[in-house]
Amino acid sequence: MIVYGALMPHPPIIVPEIGGADLLEAQATVQGMRELAQEVCRHNPETLVFITPHGNVFSDTLSLLCGQAVLKGDLGAFGHPEVRYQHPSDPEFERLLLKEASANKVELVGITEILARAHGLNPDLDHGILVPLYYLEQAGLKKTKVVAISIGFLSRERLYTFGTIIAKVAQSLGRRVAMIASGDMSHRLKHKGPYSYHPDGQVFDLKVKELLAQGDVKGVLELPSQLVENAGECGYRSIIVLMGALEGRSFSSLVFSYEGPFGVGYLVAGFIPGSSDQSRTFLSRLREDNRRQIESRRQQESPIVRWARECLETYVRQGKKAELPPELPQELKKPAGAFVSLKKEGQLRGCIGTILPTQKNLALEIRENAISSGTRDYRFSPVTEEELDELVYSVDVLGQPEAVSGRDQLDPKKYGVIVRCEGRTGVLLPDLEGVDTVDQQINIALQKAGIRPDEPYQIERFKVTRYK
Repeated sequence: MIVYGALMPHPPIIVPEIGGADLLEAQATVQGMRELAQEVCRHNPETLVFITPHGNVFSDTLSLLCGQAVLKGDLGAFGHPEVRYQHPSDPEFERLLLKEASANKVELVGITEILARAHGLNPDLDHGILVPLYYLEQAGLKKTKVVAISIGFLSRERLYTFGTIIAKVAQSLGRRVAMIASGDMSHRLKHKGPYSYHPDGQVFDLKVKELLAQGDVKGVLELPSQLVENAGECGYRSIIVLMGALEGRSFSSLVFSYEGPFGVGYLVAGFIPGSSDQSRTFLSRLREDNRRQIESRRQQESPIVRWARECLETYVRQGKKAELPPELPQELKKPAGAFVSLKKEGQLRGCIGTILPTQKNLALEIRENAISSGTRDYRFSPVTEEELDELVYSVDVLGQPEAVSGRDQLDPKKYGVIVRCEGRTGVLLPDLEGVDTVDQQINIALQKAGIRPDEPYQIERFKVTRYK
């Protein structure tokens, strides 16, 4: 059973060998981690189940290190390979977890050492696990079994469901399990931080701190998506899995510390599960809320976006292309280039488009690009039928490109750009999150095309009409 839950940040700087003198600026976090690790140890766990955002992270599945007798890793990426840890794995837990996830249609892939080596993945423990392990070992948990799970960019419902599966497996095996949700809060607290400052960073951090201190699971699950995205965090999904593992039980919570000395929020918190409490079941409500959100989103779709969605859904579910409507809306009759973008949980899931029309009308252009976005974007695995309800679509219809003589004629909010050099072409749409300057826009387009900045390249601009 789940005997303890912990939220532990993972900045390598709080490991003394790495942090050195800078450790003084994070003393509240260091002390909080020490106290929390002692609490975890006091509950005598047989297995530590980690949820990390820095392992083998995929857009469409969680992942699990499996098939190794010993799980190991070091902090060599941060200049200190001598800081290393190894713990026995829990093969029985791994096998049952994979089985239960499959039975509940929650995407979880097992990463063996052979599979990792063959596909350029990481078979070792990442710093999202190693930094908490530093403090857990100091507290006495040096030989405890470890299960290492990496988050996926799945819906809140699926992440929460996965947490309930972890609890079920622990119960079935009679394991005393401590859940360790590894994650930092907002990375956008200061202008000098690792990301650009955003005022929602502090709003997010303080809200999460308040909700966890109050044990308000419902409040955590209902945080606005835009607030989470603006915060630039890496702990929210881990927290959702942890909350799922506490489904149907009362629990007491304690915030040990919070600070953001380097522009990143570090929140240390612990959770002691109590007795069964049916008033603390949230999964069915989460599923119903998710269904309502999907219905609401579909009702608000523009006709063009609805057509793009129907094209991809028909192809994924039936393996064929959607038939054109008998009466095409006027805006779909003309030929035009178009990009179809897919997002899932605020993250890009696919984007394919054409600068100039390749079909006789926009309806056919969108159909081809919608299918390609979902099934042929080399950056992502093909969209599965189970994902379709989670996708958010947008369609950009492009105006005629025009050459520009200088960067002063560009505006990343108003114009998209095309860069060309010796048969290589890079395209970037306008008004994208995080692209605020002309230089950023040009540099990204050059990178996409494989064009060096010192090569002679031409620039064109274009306007788009964006449909949601």
